[in-house]
Amino acid sequence: MHASNILRLGVKELRSLWRDPMMLVFIVYAFSLAIYIGATALPETLNKAPIAIIDEDQSALSARIASAFYPPSFTPPAMIGRKEMDPALDAGRYTFALNIPPNFQRDLLAGRQPTIQLNVDATRMSQAFTGNAYIQQILHGEVSEFVRRYRGAAESPVTLAVRARFNPTLNESWFGGVMEVVNSITMLSIVLTGAALIREREHGTVEHLLVMPVTPFEIMASKVWAMGLVVWLASAFAVLVVVRGVLGVTIQGSIPLFMLAAALQVFATTSMGILLGTLARSMQQFALLLMLVLLPLELLSGGVTPREAMPDAVQFIMQAAPTTHFVKLSQGILYRGAGLDVVWPQFLAIAIIGSIFFGIALARFRRTIGTMA
Repeated sequence: MHASNILRLGVKELRSLWRDPMMLVFIVYAFSLAIYIGATALPETLNKAPIAIIDEDQSALSARIASAFYPPSFTPPAMIGRKEMDPALDAGRYTFALNIPPNFQRDLLAGRQPTIQLNVDATRMSQAFTGNAYIQQILHGEVSEFVRRYRGAAESPVTLAVRARFNPTLNESWFGGVMEVVNSITMLSIVLTGAALIREREHGTVEHLLVMPVTPFEIMASKVWAMGLVVWLASAFAVLVVVRGVLGVTIQGSIPLFMLAAALQVFATTSMGILLGTLARSMQQFALLLMLVLLPLELLSGGVTPREAMPDAVQFIMQAAPTTHFVKLSQGILYRGAGLDVVWPQFLAIAIIGSIFFGIALARFRRTIGTMA
């Protein structure tokens, strides 16, 4: 093995990437606009949710309830009849349809427990989930004030002091921005190395490599360091400029420590990319394999849903994925200010998993390099 061979082959990979404008555009987009969109696209609160009210009571209380829904959380309520409700929901004109039954106010004042029906278009999942809680809170407040005959919050015997740590304003973009960086690192490092290997086959340059005095290890190592360096530098830009600068996320921990962890993650995922590149015979097959690999890595690693909410079998299987440990240490370093004394188990896990993937990919690469020509 000669380090100079690895260096020169890596420079060749960088030059090849530089001559691929579409891949360059993809890299820039993935570590800039995609992170910003992913962090800010999901609404943090209910906004302009369309609601219809079927007022069959026509009382002072029903009018009071109808007037409690106003922008920006809801659009001005549309007053419709009962027969219009189902066709309107089927057509998607409203997310919520609140049906106030006849004699609602009279039954409430008589001490009965009348029921109000809320129909929700659950296909609009984010609005349906958030709006359901909003509407229940509004109904409870208006009915309670009507029964007490005055406005004002009831005095609670217990005071709850809430202290939101690591994200004082409960801003979703703080969480989404860092998780998008993690996903971009994982995706791009796999895509770039796998595509570089398949590009050798499609362009017919594998024959040139086979007649050169280089070993399969040197060829593979050159692709890993070259594509890994591109992803590593792009991730540094994303953290410093997009996450901390544009999104304004307050980073509590050490950015150099996070970048060291990112280097280990890039090593593991570029090895995965080489492995997938040896399994696929064309770029189309590689794209199909990516769908099978990237979706579990992004959705089951804890970056979207807490791992504690997943089945035990899924949690056990995902321990073998480097992204699971990278998500955990990224949150620990960037949000909680954790040091190496806290996150060293995740560092060790990523290093071990990456070495295993590198060894498997190298063995597979050695067996298939002759057939790639």
